[in-house]
Amino acid sequence: MKKIGAGLFALVLAVLLSLAPLASQAQCTMCKTQVEAARTEKDSYDTSGLNKGIVYLMTVPYLLIGTIGYFWYRNTHKKNK
Repeated sequence: MKKIGAGLFALVLAVLLSLAPLASQAQCTMCKTQVEAARTEKDSYDTSGLNKGIVYLMTVPYLLIGTIGYFWYRNTHKKNK
């Protein structure tokens, strides 16, 4: 019962934190400089490189956590059988 309560609490906390309004500002100095430079140049407003970099930086932690979770799941089910 304690496991279900802790999991439910973690799920509710994650949903509430993801719905919280947060100010979205460029935190990285290089990202901020690139966006400001692209904003001043009216003809070349291409930030697709920045978007691809953000997607790349987002996928790496998910892949690492997914791999660790898979091996953890596989090892716990081997011990139960």
